[in-house]
Amino acid sequence: MFANHQSSIDNHFTFGFYFQSLTRLLSSPNRFFSELPYETAFRQPVGFLIISSLFFAGASLTTMSENQILMSGILFVNAIGMPIITAGITFMVMTMSIGKRVTFARLFSVVAFATGVTLLASWIPLFVWLTEPWKWLLIILGMVKGCEFKWTQAVLIAAASIFILILLFWSAGPVIVYIKGLMG
Repeated sequence: MFANHQSSIDNHFTFGFYFQSLTRLLSSPNRFFSELPYETAFRQPVGFLIISSLFFAGASLTTMSENQILMSGILFVNAIGMPIITAGITFMVMTMSIGKRVTFARLFSVVAFATGVTLLASWIPLFVWLTEPWKWLLIILGMVKGCEFKWTQAVLIAAASIFILILLFWSAGPVIVYIKGLMG
């Protein structure tokens, strides 16, 4: 289990937990997800996601020339919000397809940790083509190792979730373009 077992039990978030989790996710994601505490709460995955999102938003400033503060804020909100939306859609797909197998908190933990680790490289231009598949592979691995899904179940749930997310943003596209036009 985690080297700092007491932190895991108490669900306290510390920078030590962040760096320990990051190291374990990068070196042995199989083991990391297998050893997620069964009674998962939100504090540690949300803390992990917030720190990674802050890094992502700050590092993204190096690639922007205009409206840096506004864009950094938007990127931060997006980095926090997308895993919540993704976990919600994935939980919905899971519940509708194979029934409720795990709690939302556990599934959210898998999505938050997978997203958090990939955010550290996502700010680099064009790396989204590497980090997005990597994130979904980690989510699938987390569903198998941390949620005890079968591989086929995890792959199908992830594929359906990706499809729904694409439809969601594709249908929201005209609204976003309209709002962007209003803003100048």
